[in-house]
Amino acid sequence: MRRGPSWFNLVSLTVGFAFLYLPIVLLVAWSFNASRLVTVWGGFSTKWYVALLSDQQLLDAAWVTLRVGLLSATVATVLGTLAAIALARGGRFRGHTLFSGMIYAPLVMPEVIMGLALLLLFVALRFDRGFWTVTLAHTTLTLSYVAVVVHSRLITFDRALEEAAQDLGATPARAFMSVTLPNIFPAVLAGWMLAFTLSLDDLVIASFASGPGATTLPMRIYSQVRLGVTPEINAVCTILIAIVATGVIIWSLAMKWRSAGAARQALA
Repeated sequence: MRRGPSWFNLVSLTVGFAFLYLPIVLLVAWSFNASRLVTVWGGFSTKWYVALLSDQQLLDAAWVTLRVGLLSATVATVLGTLAAIALARGGRFRGHTLFSGMIYAPLVMPEVIMGLALLLLFVALRFDRGFWTVTLAHTTLTLSYVAVVVHSRLITFDRALEEAAQDLGATPARAFMSVTLPNIFPAVLAGWMLAFTLSLDDLVIASFASGPGATTLPMRIYSQVRLGVTPEINAVCTILIAIVATGVIIWSLAMKWRSAGAARQALA
């Protein structure tokens, strides 16, 4: 007979989830506060979401952040997938240890150090800091995360399927595109979503790499919060939470439908 969870486990889970999600719930609730004072409830209102449409600085920062996130996540996914293939399929080539160490280094390196290093690099190369330097910096940061996610899937992939496709006449490139890539695509998509989320969230590295006209949304929010939290900040943060949550839900449903479709094909 299985015993139910103990009271200690229930209390621990409750405290843990409250610590993680209660601040988010409060932020979302206060974004609908009619009062400009964020600590005084003045009734339910959505006027701060309407006010965001006239805040040109926040809109410009959001547009820059979206463009940087989409571009850097896409480039990082391509390069990270190629790096994962080299690590999983390249064998013990010369420089393998150095290459893997350089891939994993950004995962453990403090963002301040990485941001300063990129700043010195851009200055040495005489790059004008702006949109493209922020994109390059975010690509450098997120590439490692994509490589780790895709590499973990590749090392568990049964290469016999790919070899069977080659035995049937497919070229190595065709076998990879037709057999391997569809099987590792969930990991590639997960890596892209992780890279996009990290780009949306980054403040430190963007602060070092940005220039005039390339202020990201986290930078704009941080600069405004230093003068005091406003209802508009709560509203824009709630929108970001909704975007990320919607993406996660869509990805989860897509993976569920894909698994169900594969199961039906196996039974057919």
